[in-house]
Amino acid sequence: MHHIARYTHHSAYSTQPHMGLLMEHFSIIQALCRAAIAEASPATRKQIERLRDAIAKDGDPKQSAALSSILTTADRTKELSPSRIERSKSIVAGEVLTRNTPLPVDRETSAALADIFFPSDIQASPPLFNSRVSQAIRTIIEEWANFDVLSEIDIRPSKTCLIYGAPGTGKTRLALWIAQQLDLPVVLVKLDGLVSSFLGTTARNIGNLFAFANRHRCILLLDEFDAIAKVRDDPQEVGEIKRVVNALLQNLDIRRDVGFTIGITNHPKLLDPAVWRRFEVQLEIPKPDFEMRKAIAANFMPPIKAPDVHLRLIAWFTEGSTGAEIESLVRTYKKATTVRAEDKRGLLDTLRQFATLNAARVQSERRALLFDDTSNLFRAMRDDPILGFSMADIGEIAGKDKSTVSRQLGRAAKSENEVTNG
Repeated sequence: MHHIARYTHHSAYSTQPHMGLLMEHFSIIQALCRAAIAEASPATRKQIERLRDAIAKDGDPKQSAALSSILTTADRTKELSPSRIERSKSIVAGEVLTRNTPLPVDRETSAALADIFFPSDIQASPPLFNSRVSQAIRTIIEEWANFDVLSEIDIRPSKTCLIYGAPGTGKTRLALWIAQQLDLPVVLVKLDGLVSSFLGTTARNIGNLFAFANRHRCILLLDEFDAIAKVRDDPQEVGEIKRVVNALLQNLDIRRDVGFTIGITNHPKLLDPAVWRRFEVQLEIPKPDFEMRKAIAANFMPPIKAPDVHLRLIAWFTEGSTGAEIESLVRTYKKATTVRAEDKRGLLDTLRQFATLNAARVQSERRALLFDDTSNLFRAMRDDPILGFSMADIGEIAGKDKSTVSRQLGRAAKSENEVTNG
């Protein structure tokens, strides 16, 4: 990295021809900076900041902004990772789970009632959330990482956590990542698959699952928690349904003194107050804002190197979307940019294709703009304060020079005035 720093430092502060050479190979410099920042020393970070400032001074705000984005993403990752995680095996009591540990099964079908994920199976990079959610997640992890210190003052970390939000916002991945950070295996239970047509069997399965989780050192993850609430609408099974719900609540109460339990739901309104009371932490995962949508798009983009202006338009186009929906659009973009040269699509055509095939996932106003007269789309892109696109930016996206874009907007404005003035 010292060689990189010397090269970038020399290129940044040398004559203009050297700066032109640097810009020509900027994608390589950007990749080097992204790799270096992962384990960056303060000196390395300083050199990247100096390069960013030098590029900005030489009048290339897009490339400067790309380096700023790399630095910001690194800061968010650092925020999520506690400065000191002591993975003490004493934080959760019980037997050690191994890959050979037999799982509990349904007596009638012999199907396993849970899946086991070990820390080594789980992606180590943190999921991307806004700073408020990231700080809350950091608090949960630090409580458990400092279990022994808290015990000395007779305080325990939160042992139950309900994560809720729209589908595709990263709730399950977050729960798994928390377990990975705490170096604990996960017993993952999808409650909708657990609800049997014979509700008496369901209550027994719930009891067997909790007994298994309580016996082993693990995090119990109850996904699709609202499945239990949904079956309560059946008037023919009122007695049995109450028994199932009571079995779940009683087992949650017992487990509070044993280990860490996480519940996940897409439908928080279906959960009754008795369920909510069982969870000390109630964490809502919102849909991502503009900056987070851009960061998510950038995260899923490699190995394709998308221009910053493309990432910004993808973030703008996906307003109201979840991380999973943004990932789907990025996949479409990557396919469109890697097919045969004669079949390659421009960004606007790619967005139109995605909007056609995923109509329900795209905000109606954004979709209407895509299929409206191009000048109206250009005007919206130019006037939107979040995008802040210049004529050159719009031209880059549309495959036109900025003077053509300017003339097209001018003609549209003139036509609009003529209509307005009768």
